[in-house]
Amino acid sequence: MENLGLHIESLIFVANHPISVSEIRHSLETSFEAKIKEDDILSQIDELQKKYEADGYSIQVVEINKGFQFLTKAAYHNTVGNYLKHLNKKKLSKSAMETLAMIAYKQPVTKSELEQIRGVNCDYAVQKLLEKELVEIQGRSDGPGRPLLYGTGFKFMDYFGLKSIKDLPKLRDIKVVENQIGEPAPIEESVTTNEVQISEEE
Repeated sequence: MENLGLHIESLIFVANHPISVSEIRHSLETSFEAKIKEDDILSQIDELQKKYEADGYSIQVVEINKGFQFLTKAAYHNTVGNYLKHLNKKKLSKSAMETLAMIAYKQPVTKSELEQIRGVNCDYAVQKLLEKELVEIQGRSDGPGRPLLYGTGFKFMDYFGLKSIKDLPKLRDIKVVENQIGEPAPIEESVTTNEVQISEEE
């Protein structure tokens, strides 16, 4: 079949998980409306692996859990890691940043306490912070219902370039942003290695 290897290469490229031979075969047979041998697919994948082993490529085709995926070569892990770290920072929403700042300064803290300060539901923000390992569950409160307690997680220090939680600015150094009567106080952060701005409801 003409350009079979290129079609397989495109499938491996777009897959967001290690794509199996059966998935590749199904996609190809659907597209070409013809039967394709598994051995032919494996042969083309073998050629792709040899192709990307060359020094002129920064990526390679790797077999993972009975599937195949493009991964960067070890020599470029640091560069890619720095980019992904920067990308993850940009994806953190303002709501998540506000919630994270409150957890950092008030930990351990319950979700209801966070919601009392922010004046809005924090379910989504807390869930996203848990997924990114910026926040972790640190136990349960002794209060009614024994709600979960949240604190900064494994990746918090690395995310903000801090050596210790003690490196956070002192509360006396934090700028309080005035709010209009009847509105919950916003929490504004300009987070760099050594700066966090936060305001709390009066």
